[in-house]
Amino acid sequence: MPKLKISGSFVALVTPFNENGAVDFGAFRSLLDFQRRHGTAAVLIMGSTGETSMLSPEEKRAIIVECSKMKTADMAIFYGCTGNNTDTTIANVRFARDNGADGAILAAPSYICAPESDIESFFLEVADATDLPLGVYNNPPRVKTDLHWEQLLRIFKHPNYVIHKESTARVGQVAQVLAGRPDVSVMCCDSPNLGLVVPTMSLGGHGTANMTGNIAPAELAVISRPWNSHVEAGDFKEAYLNLLPLLHYTYSAINPVAVKSLMKALGMPVGALRKPLTSLQGEALVKGVRVIEALGLDRKYGFSIDRAALAA
Repeated sequence: MPKLKISGSFVALVTPFNENGAVDFGAFRSLLDFQRRHGTAAVLIMGSTGETSMLSPEEKRAIIVECSKMKTADMAIFYGCTGNNTDTTIANVRFARDNGADGAILAAPSYICAPESDIESFFLEVADATDLPLGVYNNPPRVKTDLHWEQLLRIFKHPNYVIHKESTARVGQVAQVLAGRPDVSVMCCDSPNLGLVVPTMSLGGHGTANMTGNIAPAELAVISRPWNSHVEAGDFKEAYLNLLPLLHYTYSAINPVAVKSLMKALGMPVGALRKPLTSLQGEALVKGVRVIEALGLDRKYGFSIDRAALAA
């Protein structure tokens, strides 16, 4: 079977909840269709943007089963499958594989602050237990464990790994991974504070694994397009500089507080954040709406801004 190759915009989707706080699968369908219509190559469901740590095991299984029924050939659906230990992660990956997932993204298990050597073994052991395409998310701000590029290149020799997402602030690490020519798609977080997007794409990166695409999918599709000529580089420059105010806003609070609060204010079917997280209010939220209006994204995407709610 040919190895799965993904390039372009890989959007980490929010998890929509209904008024009762339950997962809203009708809203999931609408959000997936929104992404599909605007050029997103793949989505990650149940990443940190999807409030995965606050979902129950039953909810996670239901999300995999139901959302896999919504997939189409033109947009891959990956799931966050990291458990709190190796055995649980393997069980999660196997469940996703058996229920229609296109792939799974793995990070180091959170809270345990494991040594990097143990996490290297974790990634390889999980990969040995499945044939599902996998991705590594190196995200030390969330899990503390921070893999070195040499460890990543060893992991990527495993044929089941197809994606690398980097969320450190080390441009040199991305350069070393790309210089190693691994047979994976090298992507980076879209946070402007990390400053990885420009160097990753200019050095031959394959796209971004982003959060801001929840709101501006077509713009992130342009920013995430690999550079094969001066045309893509020029389009990137214009789109990236134009979108910087929104990128800064979506990372102005811990993920996914800013992006999900703004999506709700724009009339998107996302529901509330799950407690103990709470939505942005007042001027903090109005600021995001102003950014949307200044960029003309309200008109482009037909967002329905709730002025009364903002005023309150």
